[in-house]
Amino acid sequence: MLAGDLYIADDPEIFEQQQRAAQLSARFLAAYGDDGLAAQEIARELFGSLDETAFVRAPVYVDYGSHITVGARTFVNAGLTALDVAPITIGADCQIGPHVQLLTPTHPVEPQPRRDKLEAAKPITIEDNVWLGGGVIVLPGVTIGENSVIGAGAVVTRDVPANSVAVGNPARVVKSI
Repeated sequence: MLAGDLYIADDPEIFEQQQRAAQLSARFLAAYGDDGLAAQEIARELFGSLDETAFVRAPVYVDYGSHITVGARTFVNAGLTALDVAPITIGADCQIGPHVQLLTPTHPVEPQPRRDKLEAAKPITIEDNVWLGGGVIVLPGVTIGENSVIGAGAVVTRDVPANSVAVGNPARVVKSI
């Protein structure tokens, strides 16, 4: 699965790992309402790596959580959906707007493999000092280069070079920084 190979999505072992993530996400949400700073310890348990200086607002929605890396001084706003079937890497000093979706899963175009519950995934990389505006959707296999800005509501279907501003659906580079 992590290598991008086809796998069966409703495998019992996968379900068990997803249940762990759902339980940690629920604990994080409950704790966040009482003390957002203290809740970061639960977020660190949920994510594969969450730098001590990063901050995540609740709620978060993940498949596993354990395949997500978040760098130093990064801020993740409320409502992140990170389907981390493949690794998701978020660099240092990033700003992740509310209700951003980072979607690594892919599904076969052919009907029978979909019927057989096969899927695959491609990693997502958000390099250092990237700002993803509210509601941005990043699709499987995309890398967003350092210092780039993705406008609110953009759907990022392909790589964005470093030092760029991209907007729209599909996202297009409109300016170099």
